[in-house]
Amino acid sequence: MDCGFFYTNISLPQSLPFTVKNTLFSSIPFSPLNFRKSLVVVASGKSSSNNNNSSSSNCEFSGLSVPIVPRTEEGRFLSSIFQNDRKCFYAVVQKELAKLGYEKGEAFLRMNLNLGSNEAVLHRRIAELKRLECRNSVEDILYMLIVYKFSEIGVHLVPKLSKCMYNGRLEIWPCRDWELESIHSFEVLKMVREHLSTVIGWKEKSNVTENWTPTQVPKLQIHRVYASSILYGYFLKSASLRHHMELSLDHINSDLGVTTSSNLLVSGSWPLKQNSVPFGRLSGTRSTLVGPTSLVQGKKNEKLRSYVMNFDHEIMQMCAKLKCKEALNLIEKHCSALFGDESDEVVSTSLASLKRIVLEAVAFGSFLWDAEDYVRIFYQLEEN
Repeated sequence: MDCGFFYTNISLPQSLPFTVKNTLFSSIPFSPLNFRKSLVVVASGKSSSNNNNSSSSNCEFSGLSVPIVPRTEEGRFLSSIFQNDRKCFYAVVQKELAKLGYEKGEAFLRMNLNLGSNEAVLHRRIAELKRLECRNSVEDILYMLIVYKFSEIGVHLVPKLSKCMYNGRLEIWPCRDWELESIHSFEVLKMVREHLSTVIGWKEKSNVTENWTPTQVPKLQIHRVYASSILYGYFLKSASLRHHMELSLDHINSDLGVTTSSNLLVSGSWPLKQNSVPFGRLSGTRSTLVGPTSLVQGKKNEKLRSYVMNFDHEIMQMCAKLKCKEALNLIEKHCSALFGDESDEVVSTSLASLKRIVLEAVAFGSFLWDAEDYVRIFYQLEEN
């Protein structure tokens, strides 16, 4: 089923018929679509916080216990490097991407050289198989880059949820909320917390009893919220970088006494050279600026929330759309592996665990944006 993400259609599995547009817009106050959809937690039962903490402590996890097991040679190799020789991680990523790019290019070159020959069909088939093989390998590489970024903040991805179920109770412990929030700027974190309030009914000043009181929640609903929160995190990363760079550009031009050039933003000729540095450090900010004229001319103190709400159709689509097929496939596979087979199962969980799940998803989306941007430096991704 196709899912509307703002004005962008993204194809997700039939098991994920959620509407991201509603979830994303509803997390922004004063939006025309500001209504509470998705999941709203209503606490039930009177379990003590001590009992809940005791049961949740069974779900402590560590190491490389992630939902997706690498399926490709490159993914397994990177997994080994991640665990045994982390200082070489990025160097290995670059070499693997360069190797994949060469192999795919060589296969398509042979295909083109044999056009019109008796072996044209064979070489076309070989090139297609190589393309699919490389796509799977790049998805594994993207995933390991994301896992690496989580490890840098001391957070392990939640393993398959079946491993966190005890006597029908789903709890994620330790929560690591602070670490997951630490990756965001103050402005982005405000929007993330509004998103939490919208999709799970979280309150900033909720007490321990409210956080750990069990509630019954459909597993499919948690799945939908998690997937939409990944896309929300991806969007926030794209929009916030665009906002930051436009403000910086506007500030520089004001100091120089010149007007921001719309041609610069339309053409995408951002005057910063992309270097092969670890991703997540504004290495690919030029991609967030390609498009219409800056929205913030004369609005140097405009907040991110107001900036986002002023997006027109084109800019909204630009920030919201996943840039490559590999990223889209990775989200589908990660969510399917995390939640397992879909059913009408209802699980008992807590607001604290739901908050942990949503914060992880938002961080996953942010790291996915970084990983996608980093990989693009060394390998030509398939445009989505």
